[in-house]
Amino acid sequence: MKHLFAALTLAVFSQLGFAEEQPSSAPLFAATLADLDDKPVALSRYKGKPLVVNFWARWCGPCKAEIPELIKFRNAHKGKIEILGIGIEDRAEPAKDFAKAYEMDYPVFVAKDQGIPLMKELGNTRGGLPYTLFIDRQGKVLHKKMGLLKGADLDAIAPALLGK
Repeated sequence: MKHLFAALTLAVFSQLGFAEEQPSSAPLFAATLADLDDKPVALSRYKGKPLVVNFWARWCGPCKAEIPELIKFRNAHKGKIEILGIGIEDRAEPAKDFAKAYEMDYPVFVAKDQGIPLMKELGNTRGGLPYTLFIDRQGKVLHKKMGLLKGADLDAIAPALLGK
């Protein structure tokens, strides 16, 4: 049974693309973005915590569709894994209204003019959305995902994020 679980876990991770080389998280932790009150926040404050970093935009349908899964995952791992939402938005006020409407209960930031360059530095060479990074407490990017994030994706990566 133990071998079966290990084989299944490996198969899921292979599907998610864990074998490919992952980008450095250094650009993320070097960034300072605006919070929803338009105040600067150094993302270095999240260093040392397992993270799911989700880039989104208000106009992006798949971005909207994955928000409930992110909320559910954060609540299931409260205090153990943090979700960070980074809006590819120019202004905090519309992003704040959006976050409230979608009940985003996790830290949300506005990238302003840093959004696309930051995503590209973090391995999203096409600049597509949604884009999600999974970073362990050592700051290592374990996986990146372009496109709609599903609950199964989050559940599959949780043990690796938690170091289990």
